[in-house]
Amino acid sequence: YTLETHVHADHVTSACYLRSLTGSKIAYPAMDGLPCADVGVAEDQPLSVGALKLQPLFTPGHTDAHHTYLVDQPDGLRAFTGDALLIDGCGRTDFQNGDAATLYHSVTQKIFTLPGDGLIFPAHDYNHRHITTVAQERERNPRLAGKTVQEFVAIMDALDLPYPKKIDVAVPANKLCGDCPTDLPEVLRQIGGKSEQG
Repeated sequence: YTLETHVHADHVTSACYLRSLTGSKIAYPAMDGLPCADVGVAEDQPLSVGALKLQPLFTPGHTDAHHTYLVDQPDGLRAFTGDALLIDGCGRTDFQNGDAATLYHSVTQKIFTLPGDGLIFPAHDYNHRHITTVAQERERNPRLAGKTVQEFVAIMDALDLPYPKKIDVAVPANKLCGDCPTDLPEVLRQIGGKSEQG
């Protein structure tokens, strides 16, 4: 599988390219309704790859269809949280049907209830870190640790971040699983086609 947690706004996925190279099936949240996806992911429908079982966990808020993927191994749980939970942060909630209160509940009532030693692999980290634990984020995440939903919503509302630079290319291309639409103006197609992610 090529697993997607959500339709990204800041880069173009390589899902179609990986499928063409490897024959992998593209799995996107079913709620996104993407015709390019081979598999629609939902919380109660685990995915298997050999002996490995991936459990989708519905974690909306960054986007309305966002999913986290859980892998329970003999040596512990791994959670691939996409942009729902980052190291010392979380994904934005100011576009793509994001909602701060919904994200707060997804993280605090789902991800933070996982075992404390569970490993978290977020989609991004702008400080070049790759891994954290549930306990570490539950205890020290500056946006979420010890915060009420009202405090979290106020923090998210105050971020005042610029609009993602690639959103006008990334979202349409990602709704096609990374296949840049041919009907976009040539310059946009070139930008999307030359991104680091495909």
